[in-house]
Amino acid sequence: MKDVQSGPAEVAMPIDRVGVKNLRLPVLVRSRDNKGEVQHTVASVDLSVDLPARFKGTHMSRFIEALRAWSEELDYSSFKRLLEDVRLRLQAERAHLIFRFPYFLQRLAPETGTPALMDYQCTLLGELESGKLTFELGVDVPVMTVCPCSLAICNGGAHSQRAIVRIRTRSTGMVWIEDLIAIAEQAGSSPVYALLKREDERRVTEDAFAKPAFVEDVVRSAADELRRLEQVSWFRVEVESQESIHNHSAYAIIELDKNV
Repeated sequence: MKDVQSGPAEVAMPIDRVGVKNLRLPVLVRSRDNKGEVQHTVASVDLSVDLPARFKGTHMSRFIEALRAWSEELDYSSFKRLLEDVRLRLQAERAHLIFRFPYFLQRLAPETGTPALMDYQCTLLGELESGKLTFELGVDVPVMTVCPCSLAICNGGAHSQRAIVRIRTRSTGMVWIEDLIAIAEQAGSSPVYALLKREDERRVTEDAFAKPAFVEDVVRSAADELRRLEQVSWFRVEVESQESIHNHSAYAIIELDKNV
């Protein structure tokens, strides 16, 4: 049959990325704390390649075929193999891949120890070109913050809110999702929990008010911990405070490339 995609383009212009988005795929993610165990979750997947100016289009079905042929744990090595397969199937110079998925951890309430699952949104992003893989791991972590200014000017009260700590890292060695979550949670005034009894609510409130933090404090604390991780070569931390008494959010960002 005629291969229309491989024919000449009406406008001879290269395309940076062309592919498919929002594919749903069951995946396995290795756990740090339960040695040898994997977590079953579902990812939203984007796949793309570059397209030279001489081709009219790419072969979309080959992206699906590559995913169908791939059934491994989601880690650095398997990610690279999938990207290489996509690049070869599509006869491209560069291949791009994004996995977005929820990762679940059982967290214990701070006073009663009541267990409940917390979900954290994770992202794996990769680009393969000339055999070199750029691999990026990210996680979004909710925390609680208490405003230091409000606490200083009020008699026993202060406004508090939920903030989101968004961490993105590139690394030369293994980085666990759990480690990034821990870094984000320690940076805030307090972690947040899925289930709290009254004793736990009191403990969370007291702990948070004992550690007030501006959005600037949170982003600096998280960045300082990421800077200490030897295997992390680049990171970006964004903290967005969903203000409770303002009709806007406050945010701060720190990005650091250790190779520069």
